[in-house]
Amino acid sequence: MTESGFYLDVASQAIYSVYMLALPVLLISLAVGFLVSIFQAVTSIQEQTLSFVPKIVITGLALIYFGPMMNEKISSFASGIFTNLHHYIR
Repeated sequence: MTESGFYLDVASQAIYSVYMLALPVLLISLAVGFLVSIFQAVTSIQEQTLSFVPKIVITGLALIYFGPMMNEKISSFASGIFTNLHHYIR
């Protein structure tokens, strides 16, 4: 593999890892925000804290639930980077 191909591979793995780390929490908070906005539209309640509090609570719970998986993925990626550190230093 060429040198630039190696770096592009590492960069693509990093971007993929970021997507996989952020995706579950973002999707859950998006779904909760959508449901709260539908509830607000149906009931004509326009309270700002009604949209903020459920999203922050559910996002916190999602981080607690998906935290071990996220920790494993980021640890695996960092371990791979440190294991192959000699390839980066030429």
